[in-house]
Amino acid sequence: MRRVKTKSPKRIEIDMSELQAILQRTHDGPLGAEDHQKLTAAVETLGFLTQALEKKGTSLERLRRLLFGPSTEKTRDVLAAAGAGSKSERAEQEASESTGEAGPEAAASATEQAEKRPGHGRNGAAAYTGAQKVSVPHESLKAGDPCSKCKSGKVYPLAEPAQLVRVKGQAPLMATVYECARLRCNLCGEVFTAAPPAGVGMAKYDSSAAGMLGLLKYGCGMPFNRLERLEGGVGIPLPAATQWDIVKATAAELAPAYVEMVRQAAQGEVLHNDDTTAKILSLMARARAGPDGGSADTDVDTEESERTGVFTTGIVSTGAGHKIALFFTGRQHAGENLADVLAQRAAELGPPIQMCDGLQRNVVSGGEELDTIVGNCLCHSRRKFVEVATRFPPQVRHVLEILHEVYVNEARTHELHMNPTRRLRYHQRHSGPSMKKLEQWLAEQFAEKKVEPNSGLGDAILYMQKHWDRLTLFLRVAGAPIYNNICERVLKKAILHRKNALFFKTENGAHVGDLFMSLIHTAEIMQVDSFDYLVALQQHAAALAEDPDEWMPWNYKETIAKAAAAPLA
Repeated sequence: MRRVKTKSPKRIEIDMSELQAILQRTHDGPLGAEDHQKLTAAVETLGFLTQALEKKGTSLERLRRLLFGPSTEKTRDVLAAAGAGSKSERAEQEASESTGEAGPEAAASATEQAEKRPGHGRNGAAAYTGAQKVSVPHESLKAGDPCSKCKSGKVYPLAEPAQLVRVKGQAPLMATVYECARLRCNLCGEVFTAAPPAGVGMAKYDSSAAGMLGLLKYGCGMPFNRLERLEGGVGIPLPAATQWDIVKATAAELAPAYVEMVRQAAQGEVLHNDDTTAKILSLMARARAGPDGGSADTDVDTEESERTGVFTTGIVSTGAGHKIALFFTGRQHAGENLADVLAQRAAELGPPIQMCDGLQRNVVSGGEELDTIVGNCLCHSRRKFVEVATRFPPQVRHVLEILHEVYVNEARTHELHMNPTRRLRYHQRHSGPSMKKLEQWLAEQFAEKKVEPNSGLGDAILYMQKHWDRLTLFLRVAGAPIYNNICERVLKKAILHRKNALFFKTENGAHVGDLFMSLIHTAEIMQVDSFDYLVALQQHAAALAEDPDEWMPWNYKETIAKAAAAPLA
């Protein structure tokens, strides 16, 4: 279908009271030429705005949902908001009508039969894995004593003790003041000072303090000045400048682990990447000043000097049972940062699978040696239909229900722990027909002129058709994911920092943040205690620098155990 270009109406200044007067005169008789011209301009303006909103309504719809609607994009909730029930809801309604069941009674019956959702209860004692354990013996009995009730039997210990959880509050960083006694000779004046307890060094801030600062700042998004107020309120001075000095020095010790993570990520089988905006004040000031300190409008040939945007790239590499999360903040886009990572890929390895959205800046460009097998995120394409659900309920319902079948199949492959080859065959058999039906439906909308290409629905259809081969990569390549959700979740770490701290001051500060966020989030997605990991890396900084491969989140505990057992061998 040919795109129709909407022509802007000729601008005429009309007051609202004039329009009301014109409408009133329509009751009295025919309109004059001047009134007719004004009313025609008003109608043309209304039509122009309607078409413009239809075309650009996706961003407005997104804003409306953020302000007033639910944040979820589940098919059930999207279709309910659009006034179009899902396939399952329509089937339930038809069944209830055919059996004569009343709506509330049927809903109550379904609720009673539904299983209770897991994870909605109190945390038991076993959930407090980081809690200190204190053994409390019985006040009057011990194993082998006669029973105080029946007087005949003997008591024995049970395998599981009764457990009581007691949670108390304290500051994230606590200080201890060691008052070492000093004695002076009254004759010669020599002063004798008591030695500090064993294990207490002369450094004011130990590895646990640096690890907690890094975790709070870059893992939990707590700004330095906010932590300064918190610690000051409990009597522990901790200036923001001091906090930065600590994490900057610690970053230098942890750098070998970060460099090794980048190298190992380059060897991954599947790499996810995406961008989010960031702020680095030094780069922003440089962009305002322009090249050589002149005007920012000065013509410059280099692409780097023309860029003004700053981004944080999130890259997640999966392979060999490991997941590595990397962060890079600066001028470069996601595709350029991924190219830098892949430059360290072993030559004998084939091109990896890359998962990203449809933006060209996310794709790697750098020659055949950096080629990737690109797949696009199905969720991004789906979201474009979600954004126009209220204006095109039947069409959006059709698309979402087909994609729902694909998502159900994907969940099934995870439940059965399928390997990539078996997963590929499963999707080809169960998801392939659904996607083929969707492809035919998309083509019919334009071929039979059912949808205007300039509309919001037309844009969603065109996007899916344009990226169809990459959106369906999971039907042709073993191991290809269907969405980029894991990278979206990783980027929330950077977004949380941006939301609370707002910006980095310098590029070095951004690099320190990238390093800590990479170490912390890699440990988290590997289900490792990130605080313990940061502390262990500092305590074994010399061994880390010598052999960083042995100090990854998935093997550092084994390395520590081997080192502890070595003297006994």
